[in-house]
Amino acid sequence: MTDETDTTDDRNTTDAPTRRDYLKYGLAVGTGGLLAGCTGGESTETTEPADPGAATTTLTETATATATDTGAETTTETATQTSMDTPYTVSMAPAGEVTFESIPETWVAYSGDYADMAVALGQADGITGIGGADRYYTGIYDELPGVNIDRNTVESNPEIRTKEQFYELDSDIHFYDPQMLVNWFDWGPADLKEIRENVAPFLANLIFRREDAWHDYRYYTLYQAFEKVAAVFQREERFRAFERLHEEFLADIQSRMPPASERPTVMLTYEATNEPSTFSPYRLNDRGTSKKQWRDLGVGDALAGTGIEGLSTTDRGELDYENLLEVDPDVLLIRGHERKTPNAFRQTVLAYMEDHPVGSQLTAVQNGQVYRGGYLYQGPIHNLFLTERAAKQLYPETFGDVTGEDELFDRQRVADIINGER
Repeated sequence: MTDETDTTDDRNTTDAPTRRDYLKYGLAVGTGGLLAGCTGGESTETTEPADPGAATTTLTETATATATDTGAETTTETATQTSMDTPYTVSMAPAGEVTFESIPETWVAYSGDYADMAVALGQADGITGIGGADRYYTGIYDELPGVNIDRNTVESNPEIRTKEQFYELDSDIHFYDPQMLVNWFDWGPADLKEIRENVAPFLANLIFRREDAWHDYRYYTLYQAFEKVAAVFQREERFRAFERLHEEFLADIQSRMPPASERPTVMLTYEATNEPSTFSPYRLNDRGTSKKQWRDLGVGDALAGTGIEGLSTTDRGELDYENLLEVDPDVLLIRGHERKTPNAFRQTVLAYMEDHPVGSQLTAVQNGQVYRGGYLYQGPIHNLFLTERAAKQLYPETFGDVTGEDELFDRQRVADIINGER
């Protein structure tokens, strides 16, 4: 077990003068849970973050947040539409309402999903750091003309999670779910208040999975969360352009998919080694954003009805090859290898499984349908590429081989939206 706990800065700075008088905000009530877990992995890509320690924490602030999830792609909460010189408010659980006197220029995100949202809105230049650089995949931007992010900045500040680091970066907005800081990194209500008052507010919601007991407030879909970030940066037109592109892209792919009775069963797992011996399972019925492409492509969850639960901060169970053989999915997806090319993955992980005495009996191995499982944290740009990849993995006869060069969406159109040219 590795301990991801960071020691927060214990300096008493609550009496320091507020740096940004132009920011006013409210904090929603959230509840932390008693959790335990660990993280593992043998590469620079780690498994889903686990709670680094046990803690029971309840935020006690004045505002409240809804604990319901609409499940719809359109949000019921709206930001006040204003000019750049007029205060505007963005509301998002669990942070509550945040009022801005001007558009934030600098930002830090905990994970690649929110960082990718900012890039999609043309805000790449404002990044100051990220909570986990090892899970923020920026290579896809190379396929978009005129789109890039300063990887040096990302690598210079690759793991932002302590109060001292927030002070040092001095960003205008923190795209962090505050309850995640409480439940993963032992922050308390006073720590959150201190950083909100002395540096900048928090605004985000942990959306990549929906299996954590402590997340008892509203969830958001990928595009609902993206709309909130667009409201922060007052880039609603670019959000709507992305939304249209996404809907058209999905409609085209879904119109070409085989009927449900002919679609494969899929098992999504995690194992970061080139010679895997055990696998951590994910459930596709979890509606977190990290599984969005599989839901959109209408695949069946091979674990349905097995009683096997998905990976979470409280469930770190693993399956061996005998367990996999009992399930025997048509397609096996393995996370933890996103820095490999498709061919490199096949020459290492798949090759090892083909030589394994039990693994070689798996239908997916025999048919060569063992693939990389996609990003843990995906934003709107990531999702376009991952959906394209998934369509090829599942239906190569329709969309082309995953190692091929077939493109299912217009890269130039995406770049034009990001750069404000559409």
